[in-house]
Amino acid sequence: MTTQNPSDAGLAAQPAAYWTGVAYESLIAFTRARQAELGYTQPQFWLLRNLSENDLSPDGQGRTVPELREAMASYLRPEDDLAAEAEPLLGRGWLTRDGEGRLWLTEAGEEARVGLKRNAPAIRDAIHEGIDDADYVTALKVLRRMIGNTGGAV
Repeated sequence: MTTQNPSDAGLAAQPAAYWTGVAYESLIAFTRARQAELGYTQPQFWLLRNLSENDLSPDGQGRTVPELREAMASYLRPEDDLAAEAEPLLGRGWLTRDGEGRLWLTEAGEEARVGLKRNAPAIRDAIHEGIDDADYVTALKVLRRMIGNTGGAV
């Protein structure tokens, strides 16, 4: 696809699937690079979130890696190895593992999750620079409509 500034008619003719794929890869790469600069990975943050009763965990109970993988299935990337990603968190004392292989969030891990979450607004702001909220909302409404038009779940 061309990277020049095509006319509105030219843009309207371009395939949405191509551009949504490019956007997805670019946004994930950007987010992960910013997180890496701050000393953690996106999957590590997701582990903390999915084990926190104050975030995504339904009950704050420990979970096995396969259970966590299932919980994250809609956003986990094929290259994400949750077992390997958990190791540094265990080493930092942010997670513990019980005798049945379940990972548990520690108090230090909860404090870390809260601290890491504070990075999200700056990452979002960088991604949204020059885009007003109304345009962003319009773009999401268009994408949701396309998803619905193609039989996807919105």
